[in-house]
Amino acid sequence: MIYGGIKMSNKVCVIGAGASGIFAAISARQQGADVFILERNQKIGKKILATGNGRCNFTNVDATDNNYNHPYFVKSVFEQFGPEQTIKYFESLGILPKVEDEGKAYPYSEQASSIVEVLLYELNRLDIPIIYDSFVEELSIKNNDYIIKTTNKQYNADKVILTTGGKALPKSGSDGNGYQIAKKLGHKITPIFPSLVKLNLDYPYLKQMDGVKVKAKAQLVHNEKVIHEEFGDVLFTKYGISGPTILQISRTANQLLLEGQKIYIRVILINDLEIYELVKRFKNLGAKPIEMALVGLIPRKLIHPILKEANIHNYQLNTASLSGKALKRVLDVLYNWQFLIIDSKGYDEAQVTAGGVDLDLVDQMTLESKVHKGLYFAGEILDIDALCGGYNLQWAWSSGYIAGKYAGK
Repeated sequence: MIYGGIKMSNKVCVIGAGASGIFAAISARQQGADVFILERNQKIGKKILATGNGRCNFTNVDATDNNYNHPYFVKSVFEQFGPEQTIKYFESLGILPKVEDEGKAYPYSEQASSIVEVLLYELNRLDIPIIYDSFVEELSIKNNDYIIKTTNKQYNADKVILTTGGKALPKSGSDGNGYQIAKKLGHKITPIFPSLVKLNLDYPYLKQMDGVKVKAKAQLVHNEKVIHEEFGDVLFTKYGISGPTILQISRTANQLLLEGQKIYIRVILINDLEIYELVKRFKNLGAKPIEMALVGLIPRKLIHPILKEANIHNYQLNTASLSGKALKRVLDVLYNWQFLIIDSKGYDEAQVTAGGVDLDLVDQMTLESKVHKGLYFAGEILDIDALCGGYNLQWAWSSGYIAGKYAGK
């Protein structure tokens, strides 16, 4: 409606009903806007349901801008709506947080479905329509109005919030379509690659090691220097390596692989024993075969691969008969086992996409495009990401809230 030459209504279209899209829609509606959501799936929040192994690590109470790849940009958003406001908002919806180690917060029910359920209730309460099975094929602008063309229908809006996600976990609906939409509207997309993902290794004994989980230190090695280090569960698989420590390392690894760099993962199996203690152990067990001298020290399935790596193929050789050089090779593997990384399991198994819409063309206070007035971005589509621990979902909530707030005004 136009009154006295001024447009009185504010119709906001949110494209994508993931975490950031849902928050953007609610926030815009709270500003009095007429909001509707276009969602390509038949349900909202599919990726939310997959987080935290179904428990949904929905935020991190200790999250700061320094946990992200572009702190300066995140800081402007967090100063307006950060983890504290997120916790309070979800509490108002009935979600009691259970805070665990390293600040990770889960719903007290330990069910990701609880998060989706209360958000869907809120969308319905605020009378925000969700139009399902609506894949956006094209977004264009005509006479300051946005025209959104889907596979089924065409829609018009005064403002659009693009929350289509990245390319990670495509079965949730994230296939990178949002990048193409943004690019056609004049936005640069920085190089994208999978993050928080399992890694493929080039190593001959992986099948023998498949399924072994150890508590170890994992180091990413580039040009013989350690550039990222984590400690925790490491899982060997028939294709390579996985576990929480590896997921944390994978972002840096994939970025270097994208640049054509040669990189290694170093696994330090022995972390709380000095070398002299192991030398003493081998001396005391000198009458035993070297194979048996390793039993009780490391998982059984790793013994043969380690001895092969140390160029020892006679497993029944008495430990006392080992040359000093052979013993040193065994110790080197236990303290410095290196594997060549060749690639990752890709977007199908990645939790997050690194890269996205270039931040230089996005207002860091409002998340509005600097190219087109009335176009906003939130969530994973932007070049913002972080490690595991609830940080990426926190960015989704915060950026969604801010984009919705300013789009809704």
